[in-house]
Amino acid sequence: MDVNLLCRLQFAMTVGFHFFFPPITIGLAWLLVIVETLAWKSGLEVYDRMGRWFGKLLAITFAVGVATGIPMEFQFGMNWSRYSSFVGDIFGAPLAAEGVLAFFLESGFLGLYLFGRKRVSKGWHVFAIFMVAIGSTISAFWILAANSWMQTPAGYTINNGRAELTSFSEAIFNPSMWPRFGHTVMACLVAGAFFMAGIAAFLLRRNPDDDLARRALKISIPFGLVASILVAFPFGDAQARLVAHMQPEKFAALEGLYTSQTDAPLVMFAVPRAKPEPHLKGKIELPSMLSWLAFGNAKAEVRGLDAFSPQDRPPTWLTFVSFHNMVVLGLWFTFILALSSLQLWRGKLWTSRTILRALVWTIPFPLFACQLGWMAAEVGRQPWAVYHVFRTADAHSPNLVAGELLFSLILFALIYVLLGSLYLYLVISKVRHGPDRKIELPKPTSRDPEKEMVTA
Repeated sequence: MDVNLLCRLQFAMTVGFHFFFPPITIGLAWLLVIVETLAWKSGLEVYDRMGRWFGKLLAITFAVGVATGIPMEFQFGMNWSRYSSFVGDIFGAPLAAEGVLAFFLESGFLGLYLFGRKRVSKGWHVFAIFMVAIGSTISAFWILAANSWMQTPAGYTINNGRAELTSFSEAIFNPSMWPRFGHTVMACLVAGAFFMAGIAAFLLRRNPDDDLARRALKISIPFGLVASILVAFPFGDAQARLVAHMQPEKFAALEGLYTSQTDAPLVMFAVPRAKPEPHLKGKIELPSMLSWLAFGNAKAEVRGLDAFSPQDRPPTWLTFVSFHNMVVLGLWFTFILALSSLQLWRGKLWTSRTILRALVWTIPFPLFACQLGWMAAEVGRQPWAVYHVFRTADAHSPNLVAGELLFSLILFALIYVLLGSLYLYLVISKVRHGPDRKIELPKPTSRDPEKEMVTA
């Protein structure tokens, strides 16, 4: 088998599995900031129980996320040493900052949040979960800064066959950084919102009078609706426009545009076909809309895949399908959250069993949408490891043996199956058990010592 392909498959599996957990961590942490603030300001015991219970789910998710994130760091040196040698002067800084400035902040305050309840003041407890949310978001910032540099490299020069840093600020705040950061973080907030809302909906289907579940829905549904809108606009729109201007071959693959044209249509649905020649089958499209969305002019020319040499074109089928399925899921999230918000406002959500069931079943789909977005971004960048600078085919380590790579790939897959199964078992067990109930102590009976003495 091809060594480069095996390296790519292993890294895709490692990153893909890890990427199931940070979205929940980021989104749930920010929701817990709201929950713990309400517990502090209102003094209601139900918010304290909500924070304690969802905090345990956050801890489980964070632990598995850390365990799955560590192998990625090692793969840069083991499987991608030529890539690491080429970009090490630039890529090392954001990765180091993520570990020192973000991970330690997040993990340290998570410990205070989990074990400091009733041991520190309420204000400090809220501050602890706030710092967890900040730390997880800063972690996403540094990771996305490094990845965005691979998409739109800036602040560097090539010297002696290596990329050397000339401007730290230009490299970190490269052209695609902020749209990608906003789009990704909003997607994480949507994932956290559905995680909380789906679990609350499950509890409410068991007990329509569950006060904790009702309040969790009142928090998570509006939170998720706002985030689901912001994912698409302004952040998703801004990112798509940037790709159209700075990565035109990726944009052509994302939109299934095989030929350059003015009045380019926006494809809503199609099935990519490779034979007898590349084309889209069963198209549903909006005329001129792609030109207008990308360049603000319906008559603007959009370059298709035919404008680029075959060796520089990304894989069209996977890029197109992953992007369009991500968009479909995003529309579903906005729809179900808007409908849930309407029923919440009307006071009928608690008895809308169909909507509650939909919220439960939608829990994993924001995570799938994150995976599809990552696939569209990374597969669409191919064949470049660093866009128009360094090819993926030249990035893997020399002297790798295909058989050893295949063995480690299978071993990683088995470990991840076990780890994923353990995570699901722990989370599902917690959810089925439900939050801890408030303990009602029996009221002490009044005693009259004189009456007891007379009776004796």
